[in-house]
Amino acid sequence: MKLSRTRTQPLDYRQEEVGLIMERWRAAESCSLVGVGSVGKSNLMQHLANPRVQQEYMKETNVEHFKAIIIDPSMLGPLPPKSDEQIASWVGYELMMHRLFLAFHQSEALNEREMARFVEIYETLQDGSNPLYAYMGLRYFELGLDVLMNKGIQIVFMFDEFEDMLRNLPLKFFLTLRGLRDANKQQLSYLTFTRMPLPAIIEKENIDPLKIEEFTELFTDNVIYVGPYNNRDAHRMVDELARRNQQNYEEYVKDFLVWSTGGFAGLLRAAFRVIDTIPNLSLSTVMTNGLSLAKELAQKQPVQTECKTIWNSLSDMEQHVLKAAAGRIDNFQRDAKTDRAAEYLVRKKLLRSGDSADGQPAIHPPVFHFFVMDNPDTN
Repeated sequence: MKLSRTRTQPLDYRQEEVGLIMERWRAAESCSLVGVGSVGKSNLMQHLANPRVQQEYMKETNVEHFKAIIIDPSMLGPLPPKSDEQIASWVGYELMMHRLFLAFHQSEALNEREMARFVEIYETLQDGSNPLYAYMGLRYFELGLDVLMNKGIQIVFMFDEFEDMLRNLPLKFFLTLRGLRDANKQQLSYLTFTRMPLPAIIEKENIDPLKIEEFTELFTDNVIYVGPYNNRDAHRMVDELARRNQQNYEEYVKDFLVWSTGGFAGLLRAAFRVIDTIPNLSLSTVMTNGLSLAKELAQKQPVQTECKTIWNSLSDMEQHVLKAAAGRIDNFQRDAKTDRAAEYLVRKKLLRSGDSADGQPAIHPPVFHFFVMDNPDTN
């Protein structure tokens, strides 16, 4: 088995989310993951792609015949100016076919003859000397999939930063993905990772929801919000950061880091970098002045940067609701849109209903609360 070039996580890393996702994969269903910037998306995607993790959660599945393949839109080939729909779609098929090739070219799932056939199809899809190569892109991608499907292999394509794919590829491309899935229902599924729910992205990008409905309805029943780390994973991250930086902190410091950042990976990493700059960080000050210390932490530049990452990953309406929760909007008017945005924020663990002293929604975690309260960049 090829060794991973990325750092692996414990098998029970993000146990709740991974369990839900793998349950859907066992049923060959597609999933939509939603999480803000700074949530630790890359680690989760790599974890899901790890065969050891798949074996742990999908014990009845032959992981030699199962692949979860990450599709990173930053690796899409450049599109020529004014490219037509066929060329733009070919770029998507080429990336997916290339990732299939990387996933299987050293695998024992295909025998020599089958691998030779797959490579032949792969090279033909990329043959720019064929005047019909763009038009035939879907056909060759389908043929490549068929080689794998005929071996009983189950594949999940995991689309990272799926917003970029919606922005850069034609709608026809996504409809063909639906068609390929329908032709291979028990063996092919998709996972998208976005910062907002798919309907909100489609609305923001001015896409007619009816024109892409055939694709997006694959995810309707399987939307999973990826929040911050649970207490165990957050403390593990602190311990790992301490080990790598040769630091040795008391437990109350670790607890303060996890509490003040809410366990959001990016915030936790940024806060760890500057925790030594907080003066008088003793057990008694943490117990008696935790909020004041969190406010001071929120003013540090690395923490500010991560808070901006979260802020910029939110929709305009979500930002509007947070400003209202911070008391920065006079005569705030609730309606269906603000209620829906508030629901999204609760699921993203950035808002807690009725958590404040007056029963109003409270912004979470503490450092993000102070960022929204005090930072002029959120105006």
